[in-house]
Amino acid sequence: MDKNTDNSLDILKIALKALDDKLAEDIKVLDIRDLTVIADYFIIAHGNNKSHIKALIDRTEEILSKNGYEPKQIEGYNSASWILLDYSNIIIHIFSKEDRLFYDLERIWSDGKNIDVKSLIEE
Repeated sequence: MDKNTDNSLDILKIALKALDDKLAEDIKVLDIRDLTVIADYFIIAHGNNKSHIKALIDRTEEILSKNGYEPKQIEGYNSASWILLDYSNIIIHIFSKEDRLFYDLERIWSDGKNIDVKSLIEE
């Protein structure tokens, strides 16, 4: 496993635990390494309302930062209907429930491999 992949898995596990701690809804991880060069993994989840969505993002960013990982970019924070955190190899998508259903990234990226989130959180 190369350093980038190790880095990706570390970010993935830290982010998933942060999202789980803040009760993110229906967390999914897609392995898209074989499909694109934009990232290794997508994390997709949703929150119950704008405050919850922002709390998910704030906590995830805080915990990743404490572990030495800073986002390249954050999009959509003010609207809190689809927030994207770009950590290069990991892209975290946090939606409102309605926008998640509308944009349906899981269907668009259905060729990606679903990763067992529970096993990564419990490691």
